[in-house]
Amino acid sequence: MTDQFKADVLAGLSATPKHLSSKYFYDEIGDKLFQRIMAMPEYYLTDCEMEIFSEQTAGIIDAFGFDIDREFDIIELGAGDGSKTLHLLRHLMEQGHQFNYLPVDISANALSTIEQKLLAALPGLSIETMQGEYFSILERRMTTTNPKVVLFIGSNLGNFEDDQAHDFIQSIASHLNLGDKLLLGLDQIKSEDIVLPAYNDAAGITKAFNLNLLTRINKELGGNFDIAQFAHQPEYSEVTGYTKSYLKSLKAQEVQITALNQTFSFDYGEMIHTETSRKYNDELLKHIIANTSLKLSVRFTDRRAYFADYLMIKV
Repeated sequence: MTDQFKADVLAGLSATPKHLSSKYFYDEIGDKLFQRIMAMPEYYLTDCEMEIFSEQTAGIIDAFGFDIDREFDIIELGAGDGSKTLHLLRHLMEQGHQFNYLPVDISANALSTIEQKLLAALPGLSIETMQGEYFSILERRMTTTNPKVVLFIGSNLGNFEDDQAHDFIQSIASHLNLGDKLLLGLDQIKSEDIVLPAYNDAAGITKAFNLNLLTRINKELGGNFDIAQFAHQPEYSEVTGYTKSYLKSLKAQEVQITALNQTFSFDYGEMIHTETSRKYNDELLKHIIANTSLKLSVRFTDRRAYFADYLMIKV
């Protein structure tokens, strides 16, 4: 991870405009901060999708269409803490389904946490944590004869630009067999007064989460970022549906990163793009999945239609 981290930080801070990958938010501190973000009153995404998973579980399972005696795999990409998936897994176990749950995450800490949590809540659960890149793991699972449901929830697809999202979904589809399914959770386009506070909460947790990326560079790569001289700055457009987060330099300054043997200059007001959080509607999703061999089957939404989970089938 360190070599890739070094390469990505070097490339991102050398680029114009500067950028850093949001995947590096998630060290041990970042994982804990994100758990706090999800509990903030402004962060509606978790509650909305939790409502879908807790109140519409039976409908989701029915839509999977698996025979109760046929073993299948549930592969969750970017599994997080498993709070939403817990409802689905419990219902499947209560109905007597034969399945294996395979949470996939880049964070070993997140996987350890989810395994302990789910086994405590669901003794007897067949769980195998898988640390690594999504597609290498999906490639390995293609050789099994079990049908698969891939979960990619939490609106994580929104971290990509549209062309990248299309390529990502196409890559998932290419690692599925005929009849396999993808359950995709997507935040829906809404007004700014609802969306923007979710990325700029009053308690400053999201600010700390964004700035922790610089703290991580200082700690792991020998950087000398003065954290107090950077500000968290989110932006949202109701027209495009894009939320983007930046770190803004509060003065003209230079930052040295020992592991890279590089010094990076920042102008006053210069931004580092750290995260994209795309919001969707049905038409945008149809555009994203065009020519991917996935067919939309069922759409589940919360009561306010803030969030939607889409089930798609490989055809």
